[in-house]
Amino acid sequence: MQPTNNAFIAQKLREMADLLEAQDADGFRVAAYRRAGDTVDRLAEPLEKIFAEKGQEGLIALPAIGRGISSAIMEILRTGRWAALERISGVLEPEQLFQTVPGIGPALAQLIHDELHIDTLEQLEVAAHDGRLEALPGLGARRVSAIRAVLGHRLGSRRLPVPSDAARPDVEVLLDVDREYRERVAAGELRLIAPKRFNPSGEAWLPILHTRRGDWSFTALFSNTRKAHDLGRVRDWVVLYFHGDHDHEDQCTVVTEHRGPLAGRRVVRGRERECEAYYDRGGGDEERVASEA
Repeated sequence: MQPTNNAFIAQKLREMADLLEAQDADGFRVAAYRRAGDTVDRLAEPLEKIFAEKGQEGLIALPAIGRGISSAIMEILRTGRWAALERISGVLEPEQLFQTVPGIGPALAQLIHDELHIDTLEQLEVAAHDGRLEALPGLGARRVSAIRAVLGHRLGSRRLPVPSDAARPDVEVLLDVDREYRERVAAGELRLIAPKRFNPSGEAWLPILHTRRGDWSFTALFSNTRKAHDLGRVRDWVVLYFHGDHDHEDQCTVVTEHRGPLAGRRVVRGRERECEAYYDRGGGDEERVASEA
């Protein structure tokens, strides 16, 4: 695990600001990370000590450190890594990260990433507690319990809460961000990054979008999973990462449905009923006309 002293964390916060700026993110997010980096640089007390003694609230009490950035600092302190930074840099490899957990081999790591659409140890821990991990084929209660124990020890006793419906954007908002991403990709307006995974030539081919809707900040990317490549859906499956006032980043995947009453529609996986209700209310009619033309 890499060192997690204040200088290291301040450097990561500034790297995030620089990358967001280069990828045309809004100035508010860029400035927020830079201010946080300055705060951490000036601290006389180690962040690790503050977190150990006062938890997340101790971090939030620091100048320019809100809940979102405090969650990033907690992730770095617990794991030595910051998935969001690795993701927008193109170097994130979730399968390798999951294999650092005893009981998770290459096949299971790939299954977790492809089926649960998660890419951090914190998200894996939530899935181990909310039943999604145990629902995967070949995983029983005993094995999941062992994985849960390892993650609990590694990440500490303050487990991330399972996101509630109130801590998620409405499907209308998610579908609108998906629409913006695909339209701007088609127009050639977005910056391209070179993902490390499934990209032996090192080509910068993956468009990335940073955008806001109200209090929500979003990052959108085409899915770069093995399953998306195998099924030829890389340019169809869009992964949205988002965070607002809740404690940590969450994500969802938007796809084109091919069966049933939502066939031909863009759908948020796991929230199909909400999408159907949205379309029943007349939402997305213009996009449907365009897609059928």
